[in-house]
Amino acid sequence: MRTSKLVGIAAALLVAVAASLVFVLGSRTGDGAGGPRAWTDVSPERLAGMLAEGDPFVVNVHVPYEGEIPGTDAFIPYDEIGARLAELPSDRGADIVLYCRSGRMSTEAARALVAEGYTSVYNLAGGFEAWGAAGYELLRREGVPGA
Repeated sequence: MRTSKLVGIAAALLVAVAASLVFVLGSRTGDGAGGPRAWTDVSPERLAGMLAEGDPFVVNVHVPYEGEIPGTDAFIPYDEIGARLAELPSDRGADIVLYCRSGRMSTEAARALVAEGYTSVYNLAGGFEAWGAAGYELLRREGVPGA
């Protein structure tokens, strides 16, 4: 009887730990270098909700230009974002959404913004490829910086 009670407690504890990990890993996880990450990956659906509910500052960091999400506020190459902070909101707590084609470049840009003290940084998981695959509009136009 005592063994089955211990097994039940251990199973409950394991479930609680697993649920906690799912929550933590789903929003803020390690940066791949073992350190904490202070930006949040968002799905296309969550980004669409953010755009409908508010006015986050949206930045396309992909180079070269291959497309954009409607309502994009700025086009700043991922590897120049730290040098072009003047093009971003001066409030380092403002919601800033970064995206690229697949998510790799925007992850690098998110890391740079966090290092610069930005506290409300979002990264579109899967980039505009995921955005388009989810059925949302993706624009491709001529004359955009980096095109």
